[in-house]
Amino acid sequence: MQSLLSQQARVSLAHLPTPLEPLDRLSEKLGGPRIWVKRDDTTGLASGGNKTRKLEFLLGQAQQEGADTIISFGAIQSNHARQTAAACAKLGLECHLILGRSVSWDNPQYESSGNILLDKILGAKIHYVQPNDRGNKHASLLGSLKEAGQHVYTVPTGGSNKTGALGYVQCVEELVVQCQFNKIDPEKIFLASASGGTQAGLIAGTVAHGLSWNVTGINVYEVDAIKFNNRIFKLASDTAQGDPLNAEIATEDVTVDHRHLGEGYGIPTPQTIEAIRMVASTEALVLDPVYSGKGMSGLIQQIRAKELTGVKDVIFIHTGGIPSLFVYENAF
Repeated sequence: MQSLLSQQARVSLAHLPTPLEPLDRLSEKLGGPRIWVKRDDTTGLASGGNKTRKLEFLLGQAQQEGADTIISFGAIQSNHARQTAAACAKLGLECHLILGRSVSWDNPQYESSGNILLDKILGAKIHYVQPNDRGNKHASLLGSLKEAGQHVYTVPTGGSNKTGALGYVQCVEELVVQCQFNKIDPEKIFLASASGGTQAGLIAGTVAHGLSWNVTGINVYEVDAIKFNNRIFKLASDTAQGDPLNAEIATEDVTVDHRHLGEGYGIPTPQTIEAIRMVASTEALVLDPVYSGKGMSGLIQQIRAKELTGVKDVIFIHTGGIPSLFVYENAF
């Protein structure tokens, strides 16, 4: 397939292409379509994950602009923050992480183990804030760094802007080749959706390449369904418009299942825990309790509700997040 992204600024961070594997024991157990998993948990950067694809384009742009310092954001157990810290370490960039205490999870190691431990080992400078203070902290930090003569590039939460979303346009190009090799034509692609860049990039790539795939995000973040759908639509549209994609996104291209959020972001539901156990015990594939586990629970519930009757093949994007599992052991 001809890549649409060959002229984009980009750095090499990920182990690509990531595997596309069938989950046949899980598929047989559920009795629905054949489930394939796109192993973006294996991108390689400090235990991998989906943000590495986005960071290839974001930090490519940062280097092009002469940045020597990166600021980004997330929750305490942010997978994006950990991958940003790792990418900066690999590229020799100073990394500042503004991490909000936005998840109420009762575990004494929540702020000392998992992703936050890796952030510290990777050398990131961590700034803890309450969620509403993030903007003020960013402004003051940006000012002090610039005053010190540093050239700062700010990476948005989750790497989710039109530059970061290009990472998942590139993922679509990988999937086309892998689907042709495996002789499958998936009708649906499922993923956990939060900051929106992964789903937006998949949608933009699907439309730009004229594919009929439906990209279904399982909402794991936002309580306002209309706000969430609008965010995905706007980001997918921004990514697709103009060079290099030159595509137009329609509202019907955005599919989000809002039924599996439970008590909120970062709080696993009973179905999340069941999905993690089921996938581990049938496929030796480990999911996380915030993103991929909740996303997989949405796919499982759709199969059980007979909502995928007649669908032959589906792809689940494993977005990574394994380090956070270790601060959720009390959920099991």
